[in-house]
Amino acid sequence: MIATVRPARRLDGAIRVPGDKSISHRALILGSIASGRSHLRGLSPGADVQSTSRCVEELGAQFNGSVLDGCGMNGLRRAGGPLDCGNSGTTMRLLAGLLAAQDFESELVGDESLSRRPMDRVVSPLSEMGARASWPPLRVGGQTPLHGFSHTMAKPSAQVKSAILIAALFADGATSVVEPVRTRDHTELMLRAMGAAVEVEGVRVQLTPASRLEPLDLDIPGDLSAAAFWLVAAGLMPGSRVRLEGVGVNPTRTAFIDLLLGCGFQIKFSNSRFAGGEPVADLDVTSAVALRALQVSGDQAAEMIDELPVLAVVATQIAGRTVISGAAELRVKESNRIEAMEEGLTAMGADITAVEDGWVINGPRYLEGAKVSAHGDHRVAMALAVAGLIADGRTEIDGAECVEISYPDFFDHLEYLC
Repeated sequence: MIATVRPARRLDGAIRVPGDKSISHRALILGSIASGRSHLRGLSPGADVQSTSRCVEELGAQFNGSVLDGCGMNGLRRAGGPLDCGNSGTTMRLLAGLLAAQDFESELVGDESLSRRPMDRVVSPLSEMGARASWPPLRVGGQTPLHGFSHTMAKPSAQVKSAILIAALFADGATSVVEPVRTRDHTELMLRAMGAAVEVEGVRVQLTPASRLEPLDLDIPGDLSAAAFWLVAAGLMPGSRVRLEGVGVNPTRTAFIDLLLGCGFQIKFSNSRFAGGEPVADLDVTSAVALRALQVSGDQAAEMIDELPVLAVVATQIAGRTVISGAAELRVKESNRIEAMEEGLTAMGADITAVEDGWVINGPRYLEGAKVSAHGDHRVAMALAVAGLIADGRTEIDGAECVEISYPDFFDHLEYLC
């Protein structure tokens, strides 16, 4: 599919972005081992979360619409074959944690992109817990019990942390995880809401094994990573006024908003409330005023890793030299996002140079419409679409169907807001 994006004069309107993808994955996986029926409203409709849904059903959970009947802590069954995680690294890594603790072996597979992504970072700590785990292909389980342990992570990863914590539910002693920087804490919040004993002290998380998890009754908040594209687009276009309703504003996810506010974006929170222990608010964004230079590195990059492709678009419109570093993880996402964004934005006239762990971008530069490729990556496709809105002329994005992974209505919402 080739999506055509034309320049827009401004964005105006109110939309509700898809349910948070990270929370949706965790709700399905943890709900599958809850002792009873969970009600999960507003799950992400994206293909990644559908992959998780299919996998937990193959393992014995029953899912119908927004209702998930869990199997209990000891009720999972062996799937009839390899579990297909599609394009979803979250599905594969979190299920690896769950299945490593089972007395049967499971194989987890994915599409070509997922098969290239590193899984040793989850295999290694699970093996330290006593699990049988190997990769490639990713096979886990068949050797229990696991033992609790203390793990210090070399690289920040909420997915790896979550895999360890889920496996730790079944261990014979407490497990602690120490992160180099605090990552999103949706797993910890959800486990606590389900009755698990989770203690958090700074960057250290400790979990005590559980014999039972209570079912969830949860309204999934809007995905801040999806909202990021509209925050940027509206901020870069004069006269824009956009409201994003019911977005999750968990403090472990809002570093990107803080950065935008610091460089001149106008974003206001309203109607603040909580949903399932997660803070939620409506976000009102208007045109940015006097954009100021920004620099991103190290821990800060890790805190907004999913938003960095669209941040590169912002940098093309800021006077001076922007350096975004500390983001080597972008090279092992659904695509090599560092190279993909350099290629796409260069074709549109940006002065952007890829480095090993990010980009150096000189601005401001007027962008021109061009033929670009999404490289099978939903966040690259949407970031280039935002660039197309502020470019002069028509932008054609090849492979734009990949937005189905996380945001099936993205181009419909783009048309509505324009």
